[in-house]
Formats: sequence, C-alpha cells, structure tokens
Amino acid sequence: MLLENQNYDAAYYLCGYVVECALKACIARKTKRYDFPDKRAVNKSYTHDLGDLVRLAGLELERQQMENDGLFEVSWAQVKDWSERSRYERHNRKKAWDLYSAVTNRQHGILQWLRHHW
Repeated sequence: MLLENQNYDAAYYLCGYVVECALKACIARKTKRYDFPDKRAVNKSYTHDLGDLVRLAGLELERQQMENDGLFEVSWAQVKDWSERSRYERHNRKKAWDLYSAVTNRQHGILQWLRHHW
C-alpha cells in the first residue's frame, strides 16, 4: 500500500483520481444503452474538476443535502480541492491519510456515497 510505504505524494494523487473516475462512471451511467450522448455534456466531462463532475453527474443537490451529515461534510471538504496538478506537488503523511480516509470511510466517505450512482 502506498501509504504504508510512505509514498504520500502518489497516495494523495491516486485517491483523488479514484473520486474523479467514480464521478465519471456516474456520468457515463446516465447514458442509456442506445442513446447518442449530448456532445456538450461529453466535452464538459473532459475535466478533472471534482465540483464540475458532481454537477455533470446531477449530484450537486444531493451533495448539498449530504452536508447535513457533518462527517460527510468533513470528507467532502478534504476531497473537493483535489486537483490533477497534485501529482506534481508534495504531500505529507497527514494530508495523504486524511484524503484516503475521506474517500474510503465506509459510513461517511465519498466512495460510499457515489457507489449508489454508478
């Protein structure tokens, strides 16, 4: 595991990338089998911005409602500022573990929330 091997930079980057991929799976799920996807929506999905992807997935209102769960709100606060540029940045142990926990928490984590939509 990257975190256990103290590879905090890669762990941080890949945790955020997991959320990006999960959101893109939610977006893809909205396309029915024989539908031809809207070109504007497809083009907008070529982003790494997690907030934009939440909106494209149609989950913004639900995400806002989830903020009533204080622990989910903490998880989202950890995740929302992730960027693909983080692969070029340094991340310490705490920051990497905090993001990992925000993504993977079984009750209040981001993946737990998104798994119901992909």
